[in-house]
Amino acid sequence: MVFLGDYIRENIYSNEFQTIIEQAYVRNNWFTKEFTELSLSHICNHYLNREKLEKWINRYDFSSLKRQKTIGLTLAGNIPMVGFHDVICSFISNHKSMIKTSHKDSILLPFLMKKLSDEFPASQQYFNFCEQLRNFEAIIATGSNTSAAYFNYYFGKYPNIIRKNRNSIGILTGKETEEQLVLLSNDIFTYFGLGCRNISKLFVPSNYHFDYFFNAIQSYQYFDNHFRYSNNYYYYKSIYLLNQYQIHDNGFILLKEDKGLNSPISVLFYQYYTDKDNLKLLIDNHQDEIQIIVSEDKNIKNSIDFGKTQFPELWDYADGIDTIQFLLNLN
Repeated sequence: MVFLGDYIRENIYSNEFQTIIEQAYVRNNWFTKEFTELSLSHICNHYLNREKLEKWINRYDFSSLKRQKTIGLTLAGNIPMVGFHDVICSFISNHKSMIKTSHKDSILLPFLMKKLSDEFPASQQYFNFCEQLRNFEAIIATGSNTSAAYFNYYFGKYPNIIRKNRNSIGILTGKETEEQLVLLSNDIFTYFGLGCRNISKLFVPSNYHFDYFFNAIQSYQYFDNHFRYSNNYYYYKSIYLLNQYQIHDNGFILLKEDKGLNSPISVLFYQYYTDKDNLKLLIDNHQDEIQIIVSEDKNIKNSIDFGKTQFPELWDYADGIDTIQFLLNLN
C-alpha cells in the first residue's frame, strides 16, 4: 500500500497516468481532471501513508481472523475511486476481493491494482475484477436506496454491509467568518456535490441572510461552464420558476427552502431553525440519513470543522460502520 501511494505521488502527472485520467473523464464527464487528481492526492496522502496505515491497523487485533475469505465488493461510482477504502480494508484484513466496479468508475482502480501486481505479483490473487459477483462469502455493497433494496434481496443471506443514500448537512449560526464560508463552499461543491460527504443542506437561523454566503462561494462560478452541471442548473431553475417556488439564485446554484436532505445537483436545500432545541429535533429526525455534520458550533454533537468533509482518514468509516471489525469478525 505504501508503494502504491508513492507511485501515485510520483507519477500522477506522467503521460501514462494523465491518459488514464482522461479516459476516466471520457467514461464519466463528472470526473474532471481537477477532481480526479484531488481524489488521488487524498488517497496517497491520507490512505496510503505509512504512518497513518500503522496508526490504523494498530487499533485492531488481527489474530482474531479465523481464515481468509472471499469478499464481494460492489463499488459506487459517484466520485473518483470512492470504493477504494473498501478495497484497502479487505486487503489489510487478508481477505480476497471480488470487485464489481461501477460503470461510471471502472478505469482508475484496475489501472492502479495492475501497477501494484506488477511490483508485487503475489498481490494479484487478492483483487479479482468481475462483471458479476459469485462464490463470495461476505459482501460490502454501496448504492442508492433503490439499489440497497436490491442488494438486501439478493445478498441478505450473507454477512454484509449494505449502504444506501446518506447526505451531509451544514449548520450555520450567522457568526461564521468569510474564511469559514469559503471552506464550507468546498464542502458543498467539491466533486460537483455528488458525494455523500458533500453538504446538500444548510440549517440556518430564522433571521439568516445569504448575502455573505453567496459572496464566499464565487470561486465555483466556473461550474456554469461544465455542461452537465449547467444542464442541471437550468433544468431545476425552470422547474422551480414554473411552480413558483421561492428560490435564491446567484447564477450557478439555487437555494431552495425544503425539509428534505437530498438536494439535486446545482441545488442546495436550506431550512430555518428557531433555537438549539429546535435544531436538535430537526437533526434527530434525520439521524439515519446523515453522513457528516459540519458546524463551527462545537456544541453540535459529532460535528466537524468547515472544509474537512472531503478528507476522511482511514478510520473514518462510512455510515459509522467499522469495516475492518466487520471483516475480522467473519466466522
